[in-house]
Amino acid sequence: MNPAASGPLLPRSDSSWLTEWRRTLDWGLVAGILLLSAIGLLMSLAAGPSAAARIGYADPYHYVYRQALFAVIGVGLMLTVSLLDRTWARRFALLVFAASFVLMTVLLLVGREVNGAQSWFRFTSFSVQPSELVKPTLIVLCAWLLAQRERYPAAPWSFIAFGFYGATLGVFILQPDVGGAALMTMAFLTAFYVSGLPKRWIVAFGAGGGVLAILLYNLLPYVKVRVNTILNPSSVDTFQIEKTLEAIARGGLFGTGPGEGKVKIQIPEAHTDFIFAVIAEEFGLIAIVTVIAIYALIAVRGFRAAARIEDGFARTAAAGLFALLTIQAGVNIGVSLAVLPPTGLTLPFISYGGSSMVGMGLTLGLALALVRGEGTRSRGPYG
Repeated sequence: MNPAASGPLLPRSDSSWLTEWRRTLDWGLVAGILLLSAIGLLMSLAAGPSAAARIGYADPYHYVYRQALFAVIGVGLMLTVSLLDRTWARRFALLVFAASFVLMTVLLLVGREVNGAQSWFRFTSFSVQPSELVKPTLIVLCAWLLAQRERYPAAPWSFIAFGFYGATLGVFILQPDVGGAALMTMAFLTAFYVSGLPKRWIVAFGAGGGVLAILLYNLLPYVKVRVNTILNPSSVDTFQIEKTLEAIARGGLFGTGPGEGKVKIQIPEAHTDFIFAVIAEEFGLIAIVTVIAIYALIAVRGFRAAARIEDGFARTAAAGLFALLTIQAGVNIGVSLAVLPPTGLTLPFISYGGSSMVGMGLTLGLALALVRGEGTRSRGPYG
């Protein structure tokens, strides 16, 4: 039979950008994030009605509906940003950084104060926290600056990167948002280390960080209170931490059962900062080990993918972005276990919060864009 007689032959492979994206995207990482988001929706059903009743909403599912909306927005943003190649991911991150940094400075004048920090814009029934967008985009900006050392070694790229970091850190401290500043610093240091941080910089940064920590402890009363929950618990009110530990102990191996927990009624931020305690109480040790394992697998898979990248900019940025997710999860869990002072950081993709969900969606979207395809769609190492 003549092949031409049966019509034109279709190509063996479709090389469209959408097919290429599907082929090069790390679907294992996507699956992990979707699983965390599903757990977040489940936990909003557990803790949301109690939070709605405490605040006075007539609809007990107020937070459940909003969590579902935030999850769709966060995951949708993650997948959309992951479509970008490395050049456009960098450009997009720089634009978002510039806009969100300006908004953070404006907040110092007109922002809404929540839990002692002036970090929020209020729009009708929604609050927006620009710092959630600053953290991942600063990592991408600094990674690009540090990568320029290979092309233009005479310029002080490391000092320029530290300048952007220092300016952003200053705005965080002025709000003040010390927890966010600490998280950003740890992710920044991860990126800087991956880019080839000299040992003398590590010593200098460690010394400077120690001095700053002592100053903040002595100058900001709320920082002293939070740190003393760990260092000197008898001197401060540790009600929330005590109830959290009781909830974790009460959960045992299999938990008290869905809806049977007490901690979500006893403390005001159970659906946000202390959602880990709700998971432990209602679903037990097996559930919290599973949650920790998901974060650990995402971290291992993400860092391994970053390590395989030859492009210095993409490798550095991806490592910093995965560190941002991993460290935030670890800090939130550490607070619930009373091994770290309260920070106000949410449990990524599980805690209630629109700004957190959008910020983490952007973080993972940029990371996925950087680790896929190893240069097949990038114009060059530095764009």
